[in-house]
Amino acid sequence: MKTDILVLGAGIVGVSAAIHLQDRGRSVVLADRGEPGGGTSYGNAGLIERSSVVPYAFPRQLGAIAKYALNNSSDVRYDPAYLPRIAKWLARYWWHSSPANLEKATRALLPLIEASVTEHDKLIGRAGASDLIRERGWMSFYKNPRRFEAARAEAESLSAHGLAIRILDASEFLALEPAFAATGNSIAGAVHWLDPKTVTDPQALTAAYANLFTAAGGTVVRADASALREEKNGWSITTAEGEIIEAGEVVVALGPQSGLIFRKLGYPLPLAVKRGYHRHYAQRDGQPLGHSVVDEEAGYVLAPMARGIRLTTGIEFAAPDAPPNTIQLRRDEAYARKLFPLGEPVEATPWLGLRPCLPDMRPVIGPAPRHRGLWFNFGHAHHGLTLGPASGRLLAEQMAGNDTFADPKPFHPHRFL
Repeated sequence: MKTDILVLGAGIVGVSAAIHLQDRGRSVVLADRGEPGGGTSYGNAGLIERSSVVPYAFPRQLGAIAKYALNNSSDVRYDPAYLPRIAKWLARYWWHSSPANLEKATRALLPLIEASVTEHDKLIGRAGASDLIRERGWMSFYKNPRRFEAARAEAESLSAHGLAIRILDASEFLALEPAFAATGNSIAGAVHWLDPKTVTDPQALTAAYANLFTAAGGTVVRADASALREEKNGWSITTAEGEIIEAGEVVVALGPQSGLIFRKLGYPLPLAVKRGYHRHYAQRDGQPLGHSVVDEEAGYVLAPMARGIRLTTGIEFAAPDAPPNTIQLRRDEAYARKLFPLGEPVEATPWLGLRPCLPDMRPVIGPAPRHRGLWFNFGHAHHGLTLGPASGRLLAEQMAGNDTFADPKPFHPHRFL
């Protein structure tokens, strides 16, 4: 089979890129070892996070660093044996999190964040997937009054970005989420971010986009991306069925597995992973959870989803292939049960996934400098679901030679080479 472009990776980033390339008249084959949306795109909090205009930075306050060094926090955990392997990357992450560098990353990402909801809306409408979307925003709540007042000030400072925000006192939060009142534990207040949308089944949304792609003539194949070969006039891969796919150009959109390609081809890009867990729970009693909510002090999310209430954890720094360690999930579950009537777990075992991260908090979106027809689109960290369609558009505009809606230079791999 011959095609113009081969996209490796059928997560939300790869599927979105394939659609945008197809919309520009290119023939596209989408290749993955599994089903569309079955990897990292499955295990997230389901937030199309329009309000996240500032990336997740490395803490620079000594108090916060000391807190995390103790390794008993629920929002960040590390495997001590893994720290020597990732120490250099963490140092770069810390450096890029300085106020000046964080502002640089914020400015670069802002056009993609601003386009996140509108680009999703276009695909949701075309894919007929509106039943998977809630338009209620999400809420971050606080138990400590001082933390709440600080969050109020920070949220109000972000209004310059055109965000719609409601500041909720305890009674207003409980009026929206009365099940929290049943536990008798106090909530100081909350910030209601109104612009974002939430997804009740992230894998189903990615699958709906993939169906849109195939309905328009695109092809999805099963293949191991590590078998990619450079040919005289392009690239090739052999599918699980033994068919050879030949393409003039290839897009690496493999998320945390992207190193299978760029390392083999000699690109020392500093991609690392942050591990994260989730588990679904029934609700024991009370009014059903109506919004996705974030306990900002403990660092977990409760999100109403198709399979139940999904509890997602914060960050775990551990080897990508290390066995699961559920201590962080157990800590989060204990905190959540003090505030909300969680029922029994739905799954026998929690889900563990990998977030692909670069130290400057920006994805790589652009051409590889030493290989003709090789393009990168990965490293979206916590915002793969949010930025998938927007980054797919930015990539496709570059590949088609069109004017781009955002400056692509801050995302090019050249910055690390």
